Amino acid sequence: MNFVAFERAKQGTGASRRLRNSGKTPGIVYGGAAEPQLIEVDHNALWHALKKEAFHSSVLDMEVAGKTSKVLLRDVQYHPYKQLVLHIDFQRVDEKTKLHMKVPLHFSGAEESPAVKVDKCMVNPVVNELDVTCMPSDLPEFIAVDLSTLEKGSSLHLKDIKLPKGVTPKVRGGQNNNPVLVSVVPPVVVVETPAEAAPAADAKGKGKGKK
Repeated sequence: MNFVAFERAKQGTGASRRLRNSGKTPGIVYGGAAEPQLIEVDHNALWHALKKEAFHSSVLDMEVAGKTSKVLLRDVQYHPYKQLVLHIDFQRVDEKTKLHMKVPLHFSGAEESPAVKVDKCMVNPVVNELDVTCMPSDLPEFIAVDLSTLEKGSSLHLKDIKLPKGVTPKVRGGQNNNPVLVSVVPPVVVVETPAEAAPAADAKGKGKGKK
């Protein structure tokens, strides 16, 4: 994905407020050998871009003053209750340095799995994104996960899925190196108890006998 940004000369609370009032969002680009660069982005264009999953998980082409550079979205600050982006941070990408990113997981095939189709189980994703490291050129927009072989009583672990070429999962120290990604929950069996109709019948009989 690509977007256009503009150089920003002024900084500070007052300057940022005036910028937002004019329909712009202040931001910064950092990382690499260059100094941090102050930028501004059209708010409406940014707001729509932020709704796209790829804007959060892909290497972006940022155009500033006619020059294009590779960046990653690193932080977004939203207004507590208004539909307003207060500030945005990007990190420069070095094509020769590995990235550490969170990549979305796209699940499919659950409805066709024996767990759901035959045994009426519930398939519950435990995580929706995966920490990975890779070179910028190998960064996937998402990781596809096929759930069509899930069975009752099973679960899907990290080592059960095939990652794209060049992508390595990053599991935090001290954690299980093969965490559960998807769990299969058996259907809830509701046991109905028969209604005790005898007392009601007795009550009616007694009522009829009294005059």
